[in-house]
Amino acid sequence: MPAVTTGTHTVVTDWRDWRRLPDTIVHAWQRSLRLRTLVLTLGLTAVTILIAVVWMALAIQNDLFDSRVTQVQDAAGRATVTAQELLDAAVPEGDAVELSALMTVVKESVSRQASSDMIAMFRISEEPSAIAPQDFEQGGQGAWTSDLLSEGLRETVRRDDEQQWWQSIGIPAEDGTVVPGVVIGQQLNFPEVGAYELYVAYDLASEAQTLQFVQLTLWVVGTALVVLIAAILWVVLRSVTVPIARAAETSAQLAAGDLGVRLPVEGEDEFATLSRSFNAMADSIESQIKELAELSLVQQRFVSDVSHELRTPLTTIRLATDMLNDQREDFDPTTARAAELLHAQVQRFETLLTDLLEISRYDAGSVQLEREPTSLAHLAEDVLASMQQLADQHGTDVRLVAPGGYSLVDMDPRRVRRIVRNLLGNAIEHGEGRPIVVTVDSTQRAVAIGVRDFGLGMRPEDAERVFDRFWRADPSRKRTIGGTGLGLSIALGDARLHGGTLAVWSELGRGTNFVLTLPRTADGSIEGAAPVPVDPGDDGAPLDDLGLTQPIDLPIDLPDTARGDLS
Repeated sequence: MPAVTTGTHTVVTDWRDWRRLPDTIVHAWQRSLRLRTLVLTLGLTAVTILIAVVWMALAIQNDLFDSRVTQVQDAAGRATVTAQELLDAAVPEGDAVELSALMTVVKESVSRQASSDMIAMFRISEEPSAIAPQDFEQGGQGAWTSDLLSEGLRETVRRDDEQQWWQSIGIPAEDGTVVPGVVIGQQLNFPEVGAYELYVAYDLASEAQTLQFVQLTLWVVGTALVVLIAAILWVVLRSVTVPIARAAETSAQLAAGDLGVRLPVEGEDEFATLSRSFNAMADSIESQIKELAELSLVQQRFVSDVSHELRTPLTTIRLATDMLNDQREDFDPTTARAAELLHAQVQRFETLLTDLLEISRYDAGSVQLEREPTSLAHLAEDVLASMQQLADQHGTDVRLVAPGGYSLVDMDPRRVRRIVRNLLGNAIEHGEGRPIVVTVDSTQRAVAIGVRDFGLGMRPEDAERVFDRFWRADPSRKRTIGGTGLGLSIALGDARLHGGTLAVWSELGRGTNFVLTLPRTADGSIEGAAPVPVDPGDDGAPLDDLGLTQPIDLPIDLPDTARGDLS
C-alpha cells in the first residue's frame, strides 16, 4: 500500500480505490448541484464551440480552395490565350526548326503568364509528323509528371477544344511528402501540325499552410473559450451554490436538534432575504420548542410530585379499605357491597398511581434495568399459571407453543414479566372467550414471545395508536380487569429499554397478535432476526389441533448443534 506525503501529512492510498471511482462519481453527481450544473454547461458549451469551429474550418477551407482555383484558372486562361495568339501569328512554312523554336517560345510564355513552371504539352493526333514539335514535361522543383494526370481529364481535354478543365491532384515534394495541387488543362492549336494538350499545374502548399494555421488558431481559441467559460461559470456557480449549501447544512443541523444555528446575513439580495427569513423561522421554532419543553417538564414534575404526594394518603386509605373489606361479612349487604367496591377501586387507583410513577421515570430518563439470566419460555409458563384463574373466569383456553426460548437470556425479568402479563391480560379481556396462543421461540441472536388472540381485532388506524397513553380502541367498552390505559405504553418502553421491539398485527374479524422480540445479550442486535413473525399469516392450522405444548425434554446424547437450534 503506497504512501503519498503532502507537506507534513502522509496520505495512505489503496490500489483498490480506483474500483470505487464510479460509485464516487455517481455519489458526487447526485449530491452536488454545482457539479451537475458545471458539467452540463461545459458539455453543452464544448459541443457548441466544437460545431462552430468545425463549421468555420470547413467554410474557410472551401472558400480558400475555391478562390485559389479561380485565381489559377484565370492565370492559366490568360497564358493560353497569349500562347494561342503567338501560334496564330507564326508562319513556320513547314520548317521543323521553326516549329521547335515556336514551341520553346510558347513554353516560356505560358510559364511566365501562368506563374507556374509545372507545364506539360502533348500532341493529340497520333499520325506521324516529321515537323511536329516533341511532347515535353516541365516538372519544376517538385516531382510532377504526366503520370499524375488522370485519363479522364486527358480524354475530356482532347474532346473539347474550347473549354478549360481542372482537377485536384497530389504533387510529390522533394522531401517525399505530398502537397495538394490543381492542374488546368486546355487545347492549343499549332499551325500546320494540329492541336496539343496544354497542362499547367499549381501546388497549394502555401494555402495548405494558411489553412492549417487558421484551423490551429480556431482550435486554440475554442479551447481557450471553454476554459474561460469554465472559470467564469465556476465563479458564478460558487457565488450561487455556496449560500445554498450553507443553508442546506444549517437546515440539517437545525433538524438534528441544534437550535442555535443561524445563517449569516450578507447584503440585501435574495440570499440575504432568505437568510433573514430562515433565521426568523429558526427563532420561532426554538422559542416554541423551549416553551413545549418547559411545559413538558412542568407536566412531568407535576405528575411525579402528585404521584409521590399521593403515595402516603393512598397507603393509609388502602390499609383502611383492606380492613373494611376483611370485615365486610359483619356489615349489612349494602355496606358490604360499598366496602367491596371501595376496595376494588382503591386497588385500581394504586395501580394507576404506580403506572404514572413509572411513566414519569421514563420521561425523566431515570429507568434502570436489573438484568439477570432468565429463560423466556419458563417466564411465560409462570405468567400463564398466575393468570389461569382470570382466563377461566372469561372461559378462555390459553395455549403455550414453545419450540424454543428455553436457554438463558440477559434481561430484566420483572419488566419482561410485566410486559407478558399486560399482553396476556389484554388478550383475555378482548379475546371474546376464544382460545389464545402464546408462542415462544428463538434464534441465534434473539428470543421472542407472541400473544395471539382471535377476538374482534382492530382497524389499521387503531393498531397504529394502540401504544399511545390512555388510548382505547373502543372508549365505550368496559374494562373488566381494571386496566389503566398505560400498560402498553409502559410495555413498549420496557421493550425498547432492552434494545428490543414490541410490534402488533391486527385485523377485524381475525384477532390481534403482539410480538415481543429481545436480543440475547445486553449489547446484542435483533436486526434481521424474527423468531416469531408479527403477521401470523393465514393461521391455517385449526385451533383444536394446536393443543398445549409442554417444554421439550432433550435426550442426553443429543448433539450440541441440535440442542442449540432448539434453544
